[in-house]
Amino acid sequence: MAAMVRNPLYEALQQAARTIGPMLDQIEADIERPLRTFRTGKVWTGPTAQQFDAQLTQHSTRARTSAQAIKDELRQALSRTPSEVTEEEATSIRRKYDII
Repeated sequence: MAAMVRNPLYEALQQAARTIGPMLDQIEADIERPLRTFRTGKVWTGPTAQQFDAQLTQHSTRARTSAQAIKDELRQALSRTPSEVTEEEATSIRRKYDII
């Protein structure tokens, strides 16, 4: 049986999750804050403001949904990727994905 080594793709996915996860969380927070502020009624009111609020809500929902989808895809990719592979597979993965 071949010796097993850390899967470089698994490690790259973990690093991506550690890097991207907090960024996505920050994006979600940065979107939510102005939306809450806008809805206080102290920023802008009237029919045009209501239309803008609807558009802002739509865009913020799409951004939050996209951020969550990216997190979910990373988690799924990690769960499908073995943490260890043979040295030969690791070499092939490094070559295929240009992982140092």
